[in-house]
Amino acid sequence: MAPMILPLMLLIGLALAASLPGSATGCLTQVTPATFTNPVAKSGQDPWVIHHDGMYHYISSRTVKAPGESARRGTVQIASSASLLGVFAAEPAVAWSPLPGTRHSKELWAPELHHHGDAWYIYVAADDGDNHHHRTHVLRRTSADPRGPFEHVGELELPDDRWSIDATLGEIDGQLYCAWSGWPGSENVTQNLYLCRMEDPVTPIGERALISRPELEWELRGGRPGLPTVNEGPSFLQHEGRTFVIYSASGSWSDFYCLGLLELVGKDPMAPGAWRKHPQVWFASGNGVTAPGHASITTSPDGAEHWLVHHAAKHPGAGWNRQVHLQRLRFDDETGLPVAGEPLAPAQPVPVPSGETIETR
Repeated sequence: MAPMILPLMLLIGLALAASLPGSATGCLTQVTPATFTNPVAKSGQDPWVIHHDGMYHYISSRTVKAPGESARRGTVQIASSASLLGVFAAEPAVAWSPLPGTRHSKELWAPELHHHGDAWYIYVAADDGDNHHHRTHVLRRTSADPRGPFEHVGELELPDDRWSIDATLGEIDGQLYCAWSGWPGSENVTQNLYLCRMEDPVTPIGERALISRPELEWELRGGRPGLPTVNEGPSFLQHEGRTFVIYSASGSWSDFYCLGLLELVGKDPMAPGAWRKHPQVWFASGNGVTAPGHASITTSPDGAEHWLVHHAAKHPGAGWNRQVHLQRLRFDDETGLPVAGEPLAPAQPVPVPSGETIETR
């Protein structure tokens, strides 16, 4: 993937900083521009950004032509930067590219990067070209730096061996859990959210528990014959002792794609009724932003702020042709619930994340 072009306001800030007294061509300068604008990446979907040990890592899947090969193949790539804004323009390194002709060589969807113990793990959905065969696969790298080759550990053997995508990892009260989007049966009729306990990032334990299904009016939009109702893209968020899941709903191909909110209200996350779905859509189209969805949550460089990273359609009717947006997430003073408000309009100046600096020459 070629380096992304930084938004105009950010480039202006960098140019002004370079012209300040004391700056010189060829000298490395750290600057903090006042604002940036969306989109932060002009192409991209299912954005996953993790902040670990002072570095941001942005993982994505791409279809590229490998050297010496005539056919294009899917790859999982990781870009890294000390800057949250800069990570979207950083040159990515290939983490994994499956061999052709396997059950996991095609349709690499929504990779996520997690650090646990002394290793990095990637969850990515893949199949052999038949969507019915989509399963979650696990990659591992035993290095402090995730930029480099990952080994293919194998399929994540989730309970019931059903279609699964968008797997994510979280810890609640010292216990690891995996959440994902899956089919209740063997047909592409509906996508629910499921949860299971994990012994470690590669070993599920026990049965799966249903934590959400498409049921509310805003979760059922955008359907058409032959396509499912959708809950997908779960992402854990924990704040002041409370656990939430932000997830995507309605047709991902439609202009109605949006985000919903679950909250853990029971003691056992696997128990029926343990998760409460908030009845109103949490984040939806507005201000010139269409179909915002599939979000991850990260923090500012100094850890003082939470930021929502999400994709949006490039224009109404664009479907899966998407770009990446970034905006601050806050917590309501009275309810303690996460609040993102409305999408920020494209080209609207946005204050940079707290503690953010950009290196330039």
